Amino acid sequence: MSQLVRGLGLVGAASVNIANMIGTGVFLKARVMTCNVDTPGAVLFVWMLAGFLVVAGALSYAELAAMMPKAGGEYVFLRTCYGRLAGFLYGWTSILVSRTAAHAAQAVSTAIFLNIVSGGKLLEGKLPLVSVCMVFLMTLLNFAKVTSTGVIMSIFTGIKVTLVVGVGAAAYFFADGNWMHYAMSNEGGACAGVAEQARGGIAGFGAAMLGALWGYQGWANLAPMVEEIRDPGRNIPRAFLLATLVVGAVYVFANSSYFFALTPTEIASVPLSSSVATEALRKFLGDGAVRAVAACLTISSLGALYAGIATTMRIPYAMAGDGLFFRWFAHLSPNTSVPIRAALLTGTWISLLALSGNYDRLTDYAVFALCIFYTLNATAVLLLRRKMPAAGRPYRVSGYPYLTLLFIILMSAILLNTLFTATLQSLIGLSFIALGVPFYRYWASRTPERQS
Repeated sequence: MSQLVRGLGLVGAASVNIANMIGTGVFLKARVMTCNVDTPGAVLFVWMLAGFLVVAGALSYAELAAMMPKAGGEYVFLRTCYGRLAGFLYGWTSILVSRTAAHAAQAVSTAIFLNIVSGGKLLEGKLPLVSVCMVFLMTLLNFAKVTSTGVIMSIFTGIKVTLVVGVGAAAYFFADGNWMHYAMSNEGGACAGVAEQARGGIAGFGAAMLGALWGYQGWANLAPMVEEIRDPGRNIPRAFLLATLVVGAVYVFANSSYFFALTPTEIASVPLSSSVATEALRKFLGDGAVRAVAACLTISSLGALYAGIATTMRIPYAMAGDGLFFRWFAHLSPNTSVPIRAALLTGTWISLLALSGNYDRLTDYAVFALCIFYTLNATAVLLLRRKMPAAGRPYRVSGYPYLTLLFIILMSAILLNTLFTATLQSLIGLSFIALGVPFYRYWASRTPERQS
């Protein structure tokens, strides 16, 4: 019988998270964040603070992953700490909406950016079909051996980091910029689409934090693949830390370059149809900046889609192996030792979400659920220290328990804020989780719990 292969080294493992994190946020979020907090210094501080929060979460995840290097990641962590129901509900939500809807949005974004690069030659009516083709292509690529996946991830990561750094360097060296922009603040910027109550003060700072955290989204996506990492006790924590530090440094560099090329008011006035990166490059590329940035966004989005499918397809595979999902999906390819049936399920569902046109709404509903599971996983670090004190822990989170507690407190604050400011979306997100309970009862009744 085939089994998963530990074919990912440190670079390949870190590339999984980097490829997931670097998407479109680094090119787009500076406008909204400038409207939220007004000054370049405040925007860069928020990026760094959000990066610190992500590092705290990543190191907490690293302890759990090194302790339980099994396929499924958070599904395994939650099942071990809270029981099978908690693990199942995480997996159910990930498959139904939280991960797959985000990947559907990436697929559609890729098609839109390709349309811009082609000069509008992809007709609007064909964009959903292009999206599905991108999902199909990335799903097929994930049929390859995990060693090949690591190589492809590394290539995507190298290209994406180079592109983001390249955009930042170009803005610094070729744009007609001014260092005095850093001493200015937004005064009268258009701030299209930014609510008045989210401009300035604590509310504005909180909104900017959410924007930055969206840019880092994907920092935990390595977790479902930890059973395929070589020397997991050493490489898992290093991969989590390396990925978050690289992305944080790249994001701060790119955003600082935008403020060199443009004033805060100019950034706040960037139209919704454009991006800050586009306007910064327009300083020296002219209208060619539109296609240049669109090409960067296409590669970024495509790489995130590939990495997202690679990690998400391991979740139904792990659940099926426990008897909490259709057994058919527990199969591994005898040639590549990869769960290709789970990959087909993941790719098919992502395609259907992309065709539905509801991916943005679904992603909004999933945000609250994602925050719940992030908080539960971090809390598991504390609980398992008491519940399983003698368990092997090749890595123990640095700054314990303060770093983990800080992450839990801040994520809980985000949960409360989201509950009060987006009550309907939060309740719908909770309903997606609750919908899994009857399905869990069905599968659990057919498969007795195994003693670990």
